[in-house]
Amino acid sequence: MGQGEIINIGQQAIYTALLIAAPMLLLGLVVGILISIFQAATQINEQTMVFIPKILAVIAALILFGPWMLNTMVEFTTRLFANINVIVQ
Repeated sequence: MGQGEIINIGQQAIYTALLIAAPMLLLGLVVGILISIFQAATQINEQTMVFIPKILAVIAALILFGPWMLNTMVEFTTRLFANINVIVQ
């Protein structure tokens, strides 16, 4: 197994991790920006006001995108296990 194959597996793992985390991160970002705009418009500077909506947004993203995220992880793991004979050599 050469360095190129190891780097390729690492790149695929990082890409898969970013792909899985993206829906939660993006939804949390959008909710954070909307709350920040609301706070700036109303001049309410309560720091704890942001946490509950962000947590709820991340939970909603997990519920909505959970099956897709699980499917993506299973596909990556299946590809990894299918090519294990090439990796070990």
